[in-house]
Amino acid sequence: MTDYPVQLKLEHQICFALYACSREMTKLYRPFLDELGITYTQYVTLLVLWERDNVSVKQLGEQLLLDSGTLTPLLKKLEAMGLITRVRDAKDERSVLVQLTEEGKALREQAVCIPEKVYSLTGMDLEEGQQLRERLQQLVQDMQRLQGSSF
Repeated sequence: MTDYPVQLKLEHQICFALYACSREMTKLYRPFLDELGITYTQYVTLLVLWERDNVSVKQLGEQLLLDSGTLTPLLKKLEAMGLITRVRDAKDERSVLVQLTEEGKALREQAVCIPEKVYSLTGMDLEEGQQLRERLQQLVQDMQRLQGSSF
């Protein structure tokens, strides 16, 4: 196919490069998270809670860029695992707060070495990694602005 438009080739698609990179990064995390008995999505949820416990489901969804249809089953699973509890906010009964249990808090100590281990597997130095993360965060913000997202 000699007339095939080069801009339609898979290797020229930024969306596929980001998708493939995300999948491969998640694979790097898998062995470390398997030791903790959690998935990658559960891990990033716990990261938010380890940083700031007792947040509303809405705030959690906004920070993780997840809708309630995705977040609710995830939280139910974490609750069934004994890592979090969900309670109605006494100030606003329409709001549900997510809180770490003692077991959820203790898991943080086991997870503290994961970022460094994964980072070392990427082959990037600290500055390269920081620059890439910052550029990707800016790209997310730019795309959200274009879409008029409220995230």
